[in-house]
Parts: sequence; C-alpha cells; structure tokens
Amino acid sequence: MNIILKHSWIILTLLGCFFVPKVNAQFSLSGELRPRTEYSHGQGMPAFEDQNSSLFTSQRTRLNFGYANDDNVKLGIVLQDVRTWGNQPQLVGNEDFATSIHQAWGEFAITDGFFIKAGRQELVYDDSRILGNVGWAQQARSHDVALFKYTDDFNLHIGIAHNENDERTNNYYGGPDAYKNLQFIWFNNNSDNLEYSILLLNNGIAGAVPANGSNQDVYYSQTIGGRIQSSIDNINIAGNLYYQTGKDAADRDLRAFEIALEANTELDGIKIAGRYELLSGTEPGETDNNSFTPLYGTNHKFNGFMDYFYVGNHINSVGLHNLQFTGTIPLGKSTLRGDLHYFASHKEFDDGNFLGVELDLGLTVPVNNAVTFSAGYSQMFPSDRLALLKGVTNKGSLHNWAYLMLSFTPEFL
Repeated sequence: MNIILKHSWIILTLLGCFFVPKVNAQFSLSGELRPRTEYSHGQGMPAFEDQNSSLFTSQRTRLNFGYANDDNVKLGIVLQDVRTWGNQPQLVGNEDFATSIHQAWGEFAITDGFFIKAGRQELVYDDSRILGNVGWAQQARSHDVALFKYTDDFNLHIGIAHNENDERTNNYYGGPDAYKNLQFIWFNNNSDNLEYSILLLNNGIAGAVPANGSNQDVYYSQTIGGRIQSSIDNINIAGNLYYQTGKDAADRDLRAFEIALEANTELDGIKIAGRYELLSGTEPGETDNNSFTPLYGTNHKFNGFMDYFYVGNHINSVGLHNLQFTGTIPLGKSTLRGDLHYFASHKEFDDGNFLGVELDLGLTVPVNNAVTFSAGYSQMFPSDRLALLKGVTNKGSLHNWAYLMLSFTPEFL
C-alpha cells in the first residue's frame, strides 16, 4: 500500500496518457494555500478605551478539480479547509475540523448556447454588489442552486434555489442559511462600448418554525435593478441602481434603494478612481423598513476594509453615504493602493449624520507565478456618532487594522 501511495502520481500520469486521448477530455488540478495574519484594534467597530488589540492567523486551503470534454460537459469540485491557527489540537482525534465542499457542480449543454449548471457553486455577477463570492473571507460564499444559462449575442441566467434541512414532513426550514427560497434572472448585453445588466431577484426568508405544526411563514423581498458601464476616451464610467420592495424578515413593508456612480482613468501608469454610493436607511422610530440590504454581495470590497458597514452588521440601520477616492501606483511588478472613504448616515440621528473617515493602504507583490505576498494597513477615524451607533460608550483614540498574507496557487496538472 505504501508503495502505491508513494508512486500514485506515476499511476495517475499513466492513466491520463491512456484515457485522455480516447475521451477527448481535459482534467485540471490546482491548489490554494492562503495563511493570513491580522492585527486588529477596532476593526468592525470602534475600540473601547483601554481595549487590547488582537493578533491571529487564519488559513484557507483548497484543492480545485476541473473536468471538461468535447460534449460540453464540465465538472468542478473545490475541497476547502478553513481554520484559525491553534483552534485544532496538535494530536487531533476527531473529525470536528473535517474538510468541507466549497463547490461541487456539473454543467452540460442542452443545445448550442444553452447550458444547465447544478450543484454547489459561487454566484458572481457584475461588480459583486448583490451576488458575489466574498473571496476575501477565508471561507468565501457558495450556493446550492440550479442555474440555466443562455449565451449568444447576450447572456441570460436564471437561478433557482430551495433550501431544506432534514425535515421532510412539514417543509420547515430552520437555517442555517440566509434564505429558504431564491430565484433570480440576470440579463447582460455588451456591445458598442456599452455594457449593461439587469437583475431581478426574489428572496424568501423563513420565519420561525411553528410549534403547532402549521405552515411556516416565508417573507419575500424583491430586488430590481442593474448596472451600466461605458468609456469616454480614457475614462471608464459605471453606475448601479437597485430598488428593494416586499417584506423583510420581521414582516415589515420594505422600500429601499441603492445608487452608485464611479469613474476611473490612468495617467502615466497611475490609476485614479472615484466612487459615490448611497444605501438608503431607516430613521429611528419608523415603522416601515427603508434600509437597503446588499444581500449576498462581496461587501468587504465596497465600504472600507475595516468592515464597519454591511459585513455582518449595519443591517436595517440608518443607511450610508460613502464617498471614496482610490489611487493605484505600479512599483515594478508590484502595486501600491490607497483608498480614502468619507462615511455619513443616510438618515440623521443624534443631530447629524457624519460617521467617520477611513484610510486603507495595500501592497501586492507577486513573488512568482505561484506565490503572491500582500500586506495592508487601515485606520478609521470614527465620530462619536459612529461609536454611539455601534453601542460604544467609552471610545478609544486609536482604531486600526493590518494584515500580512501569503497566497500559494500552484497548478499540479
């Protein structure tokens, strides 16, 4: 057995030589190992006075398997292990930390241009504002969904998801995920220097499991909108507009919106960008819910890397104005990036709406084709109003966060 394991790569290579030409198939095998050390003192919320900082290392490990053949059949499997250094004993004797399935999907073509893709998969659309994979998070996000895709002069995707536990009697759903039912239609067209997308998404949140055996309530909200982008000379411009209606998880009437405008250009190799985004909010004491929720997007990407807004927080709150300026400077093969954010609430509270200013700095250094080093430093300058919003009564004077990360992405086959 040891001899077989030791020389398994030879066996795989020989099998590939015999079988790949016969079935005209392609097989890929790659990996990812991403340890990241983070220092935190006020990341996510203002630090208390005399609060100690934290230092930890998390790690994502992945094996990515891919298969495709001439019959337009594709399979993708991503095995993933996410851990914090020290959360598993050195002499592990259980399976509480077993590897999970991040993706496991199959796709085939019904006719030319029409495909069905089913299984656990990432959903990434447009700028990832509503549907994204949250790649920064070590665990990332994937969905159990059936996807119907049409690709020709335009792209049309229809997604259908229905989540259940092991309950097979009364159709109850008690989590753990954010929705019980999800359906969406995404239309995309790209021609003549103009690309636009339209998204219609119906999101069904399960209510509490009833104790008397009656039907479980499901509260549906609808997100309607899209994204448009074009270029004028060397200036790229884009915008988002989304509207939400229906019911929230507390059965309140929902009326909310998101609007974003952005532009970027390049001058002597330096990239300059500006972005403004408004996510509507609810004024304290209002009965209806006017707070926009970006649902399943990559929220870490948009409102500052210190994750004060819409990263497991700031939901059904006072909304957000975000004015952002970004500069990216090439340093040989490396890049240095800086972001400056001005934050204010959409709805005024405590006699105003200024929340704070955040500075984000990031450095990316490609070591070789399989290794990348990155580092970052962020500092938030929160107002007393932001501390009050976050429930911090004795705010400290320093609120910062930093990280060092190595990304190994080898391709084995």
